[in-house]
Amino acid sequence: MPESVSLAGRFLLAMPGMGDPRFRRSVNAMMIHDEKGALGIGLGKPCEGLGFHTVLEDLDIDPGHAPDCYVLDGGPVEPDHGFVLHSTDWHSDETIIAGNLCGLTASMEILRAIAEGKGPRRFVVALGYAGWSSGQLEGELQQHGWQVLDGEEAILYDTRPRLRWSTCWRRVGIDPALLAGETGRA
Repeated sequence: MPESVSLAGRFLLAMPGMGDPRFRRSVNAMMIHDEKGALGIGLGKPCEGLGFHTVLEDLDIDPGHAPDCYVLDGGPVEPDHGFVLHSTDWHSDETIIAGNLCGLTASMEILRAIAEGKGPRRFVVALGYAGWSSGQLEGELQQHGWQVLDGEEAILYDTRPRLRWSTCWRRVGIDPALLAGETGRA
């Protein structure tokens, strides 16, 4: 994939042979991808025993109107840092728009807005992110570690986290059970 093509707003699916076990069956929503590197949010693994109300209460925010949804393990980097992927009907000066997929905001402002019933119509909350330095992701793509797919709101908002990886593969006509763990070289 040429470096000039941004992957922001797309999904990265870990190939079965991915060497890093932290990314097994991983789906990452790519939020930033430029000459400086890339940032994605993991979408496939809920944080066990942690709901959104707990996060809000830990931050001294009354959950109010917020649903007590799951919180995702967004990636191995900065697991104590929270991110909200959300519909673009809400934004602030800190919001990053990732292609046509969603916005990304990491602020107390969005958490308060959600709790007050004034936030985005749809959202997903994650702790941590996956990060790549300049050129690192391109190298992993050349080594067949990842598959790039168009990001879809239905997968982001309507599909259960642990089903996202297989759902993404099926969306492109591939039975994930038939994927090999190793690739060949020509």
